[in-house]
Amino acid sequence: MSCKCKLLNIGFGNTVVAERVVAIVNPSSAPMKRLREEAKQNSKLIDATQGRRTRSIVITDSNHVILSAIQAETISQRLSSDLLSKTEESD
Repeated sequence: MSCKCKLLNIGFGNTVVAERVVAIVNPSSAPMKRLREEAKQNSKLIDATQGRRTRSIVITDSNHVILSAIQAETISQRLSSDLLSKTEESD
């Protein structure tokens, strides 16, 4: 069984399937704090911070909320470079 899915590194050896990422946001705003609490109540919260401060929140198409200790800008750059390389492979 082989999967040609691109994995997105969200820090400390944790990865997410890049195609399933809907949004990458900063955790500091009140709506993001509410989103985090709702995900925790619905058992959809995944903490990938390894005990460090949360610097970004990754939201997937399955409504899972993933906490990361890596800056949102860094993850966005990784995601865009993955998507760029994917389009070059298909050409």
